[in-house]
Amino acid sequence: MTLLLLAGTGEAQAIAKALALQGADAVASLAGATRMPRAMALPTRHGGFGGAEGFRDYLEEAGISAVLDATHPFAHDISMRSAAICAERNIPYCQVLRPEWVPEAGDDWTFLTQEEDAARHIAPGATVFLATGRQTLHRFANLSACRLICRQIDPPDRVFPFPNGEFLLGRPPFPVEREEALFKRLGVDWLIVKNAGGEAPRSKLIAARQLGIKVAMINRPPQPEAPKVATVEQAMAWIGAL
Repeated sequence: MTLLLLAGTGEAQAIAKALALQGADAVASLAGATRMPRAMALPTRHGGFGGAEGFRDYLEEAGISAVLDATHPFAHDISMRSAAICAERNIPYCQVLRPEWVPEAGDDWTFLTQEEDAARHIAPGATVFLATGRQTLHRFANLSACRLICRQIDPPDRVFPFPNGEFLLGRPPFPVEREEALFKRLGVDWLIVKNAGGEAPRSKLIAARQLGIKVAMINRPPQPEAPKVATVEQAMAWIGAL
């Protein structure tokens, strides 16, 4: 059996390490959203597959017999496409989907269906911290009366698309204390995040709670109708049962 691990999350890193320790016949794939990603413990291909046909061709050429999808919960297109093609090819597929974040006592969250909805809730003049990545930055164009700060891992390859914004470089992990100090220094009024789930990224939400900062939480897109697990241990059990 040759397993394809669609990577891009901390869970994928842990699964790759576990598979490597077992000497499993597996290969990881990274779509290339980050220019200098952390090295995987498995042989890794970088870049996309070139669409649906490219993914079909790769499955056949590489002799892939199972696919474990541990991409980001907002990698909607990748997950939907992968699940559909695996179904048509009768290749076992499973998605590693960690639980969503839910508000706790002291949180002040507003849930959004899409990024453009943020402008309906955030008052002009607010300082808004965007922890949503550069790919969807254009969707916040209607926050033109606010100060925007977008954190990203890679140095920007272009100027900020709006005159009222700036990039801030940062590579995780981000401890709570560091996030609190950053938000205080910047005078953040609103934090906008995608509901990715996970423990490590939760630190910014804890910092926002402790500082009384409002949070705009972007709901997850639809996920494929396919087998799912929530943890690394469950993912390894799924692999072991193949």
